[in-house]
Amino acid sequence: MKRNVLLLCGGWEGHEPEQVTDRLKKYLESENFEVSVADSLEVLQDLERLKALDLFIPVWTMAKEDLPKLYFEPLLEAVGSGVGVAGCHGGMCDAFRNNVAWQFLTGANWVAHPGCDGTSYRVNIISKSNPLTEGIKDFEVCSEQYYLHVDPANEVLATTRFPTVKWYHSANGEVDVPQVWTRKWGHGRVYYNALGHHNDVFDIPEAWELMRRGLLWAAESKRLAAEKGLSADEWKSDKGMY
Repeated sequence: MKRNVLLLCGGWEGHEPEQVTDRLKKYLESENFEVSVADSLEVLQDLERLKALDLFIPVWTMAKEDLPKLYFEPLLEAVGSGVGVAGCHGGMCDAFRNNVAWQFLTGANWVAHPGCDGTSYRVNIISKSNPLTEGIKDFEVCSEQYYLHVDPANEVLATTRFPTVKWYHSANGEVDVPQVWTRKWGHGRVYYNALGHHNDVFDIPEAWELMRRGLLWAAESKRLAAEKGLSADEWKSDKGMY
């Protein structure tokens, strides 16, 4: 049976959402996934459709809509039930700047990219034995270097060192900011890769291998939850959360 993937494509065109979506779609289809693409945020309100997925991939930067936090309740429950989430760059961690529920789910929010596009920096693999990074060496990138405010619960797989470009943050000295990580949301697996300002970043073999492995890893949580008969119910609470 084919596993189901939904890509949410849209937002700011500068991040080439259509090109990134097309790349991910073609790859997942080659791995025997059934892939669909949505271009409207209304899909986030369809709990039954979301729960039927194995993997949800947001490719949506800087949503113009000021959506209420509760708009994302169906997605929070679907992922909690075992649906995986995987994404890259602004398409995931700069998708909904005013939505703290989304930031809690994804594990971070974007705050700056000193130097903007065309900044040369190094991606440092810090977890050498993890199956998602095993055999991948540190590599150089010329793109946007993402400074993110990151959840300490994330399992960080790769970092990058700031400052590369001098600015006010440079007064704090050197700091390693997470760039690739995994986390859990209920029974769901969450994977993020900060690379991907433009589609061609994934022409870099190491960058694509990180992304490719992350997609497949995140898609496994639905199967694992189903095999054990797990649901989101055990994570639900009637207490205020946000």
